[in-house]
Order: sequence, then structure tokens, then C-alpha cells
Amino acid sequence: MRIAVASGKGGTGKTTVATSLALSLAADSAQVGSASNPPLFLDCDVEAPNAHLFLKPTFERRQEVGLLIPHVDEAKCTHCGKCAEVCQYHAIAVLGKKVLVFPQLCHGCGSCTLICPEGAISEVPDVMGMLEGGTTASGIAFARGVMNVGEPMATPVIRQLKKWAVPRPDQIVIMDAPPGTSCPVVESVRGADFLLLVTEPTPFGLHDLKLAVQVGRELSIPMGVVVNRDGIGDHGVDDFCETEGLPILMRIPFERAIAEGVAQGKPLVDIHPEYMAQFQQMLMRIAKGVSSSAADITSDKSNPLFEVTVLDFKRKLTQKQIP
Repeated sequence: MRIAVASGKGGTGKTTVATSLALSLAADSAQVGSASNPPLFLDCDVEAPNAHLFLKPTFERRQEVGLLIPHVDEAKCTHCGKCAEVCQYHAIAVLGKKVLVFPQLCHGCGSCTLICPEGAISEVPDVMGMLEGGTTASGIAFARGVMNVGEPMATPVIRQLKKWAVPRPDQIVIMDAPPGTSCPVVESVRGADFLLLVTEPTPFGLHDLKLAVQVGRELSIPMGVVVNRDGIGDHGVDDFCETEGLPILMRIPFERAIAEGVAQGKPLVDIHPEYMAQFQQMLMRIAKGVSSSAADITSDKSNPLFEVTVLDFKRKLTQKQIP
């Protein structure tokens, strides 16, 4: 099972939720899978990866990542312009007797190489970043992509990260997606069995949550919501989730102790160990919903995912037990 953690905006607490989800699963993976298989964690926010600050993995593997871009042999080139015509991204241009290649625009599709009648175009590697993999103290398999400063496209790095870090059989994969709803997010959540959207109860949070929900529905991925900083803002997020049939799986209160701990690089389940059980319960609900009928998770209100779990220390709410 692959769980993607995303949101429409930055700073909502995606990594806070994703890392605690992984730690909770590693602590008691027998509840949702094999006890011998802690999860695989992928930090797909390759432009600003930060999950390592909370999980503290030891990196054991590294591999350069990039694209194959065109290299033109001017001695063979007849400047016919067919390479420029076939390129949808305008990464190659023919100006008179000169061929210009723009690596920042190239998507590495290879069309120019294939169509060149003179065989004047070959492909050379253009390194865009680094893939790193290792293991945490709790046994979590960890992998991340780190994009080189100044690179314009994160999507190729994310795509190769997902191919490079192969999960073991029956191993749950948790993918920490980048913020927003653009191409890097789409690539990160593509292929996920469940999309966990982290939001905050503010007008900005609601606006970007709506965009993220549209992405999830375009990709036909069942979704659930975690409301972070609960207690601020208004009821717009709650009303939207009720109207759209989106289950709110957890609420994390707006609390100074949490903010201070996260700023110090502490996972949420270390700041408040009581959350460990709540994340495990949420994982069981997600697993049950995905295995039974993934298509019905966000439309059937009899689904156990609609049994909302709330942990709010300030209000001392009574926790529901798993049916």
C-alpha cells in the first residue's frame, strides 16, 4: 500500500504528519501489515527535503540523477530543422547554421535524436541532483531526492526516486509530497493507493485544500484529511469536507508545545506519545478502506474512515475505539 501525504499549500504540517505516520507504523507494523517490514519513507519534496531532520536516517547509498539531453555534432548537422520541429518544449532551436540547445527546457524525451536524418544528435547525461537512501534507528527504510540548486524541473528527480527506492513485498510506502498542486505534486502522488491531505482551518488552507482535492479526483485516488492547528480560523474546512464527503481522520490542536518541539526537530509522536496510538488507528482505517473498496472511501459515509478520530489535549475529548 502506498500512502501519499500532500496539501495544497506549504507549511501545513505535511512532514510532521508523514514522519509520525512512519514512526507509528514502525513501532507496531503488525497492526497493518508484517511486523518484520517497517515502512519505506520517500521524501519527494526534492527542492527542499526536510524529513531527515525528524527521522534522522543513516545514508548508505547515493546515486546521481538526471536526464539525457541532446548534443549536436555540427560536422554532421545539415540544419534541416526537424529536431526543432519535433520538440514540444522548445529545448532545441535552429538559427541559420547554428543549433542551440537549452538544457533547462529539455524533458529528455529523445525525439530529436530519433528524428535526425543525419544521426548528428547524440544524448549526454545532465546531472540534476542526487538520490540518497538509508535506514533510521527505528528500521524505517528512507530515501530522498536532492535537486541541485538552480535546476528548474523537480519532476524527473521525483520520478527516478520512486523507481530507485523499491519497497519489499507487503511493505507500506509513505510518500511526503512537495507543497502545491503542480507537476511535482502530481508525479509524487501518482500511483498512490490513498492520498492524505494535511490542511489548516483558515481561508488560505481551505482554498488550497480545494485545489489538492481536485488533483486527487483527477487521479482517482481516495482521500482523507488531517486538520492541523485545529482551533484557529473558522469552520470552512469542516463544512467543505462535510459537503464533499471527505473524512477528517485526525485533528492536531494549535498548541505551543507542538510548535516548539517541531522547531527543535522532534516528531509529533515524541512531543506527545499519545499520538502514536492515534496514527496507528488511522493507518488501520486507511488499510481497511483501501483493501475493501478504494473507490468508495470518499463517497460512502458508512465506511469506517468516516469514524473521525480526534485527539485534542485542551478539550479532553473522549477517543473513539476502532469498531
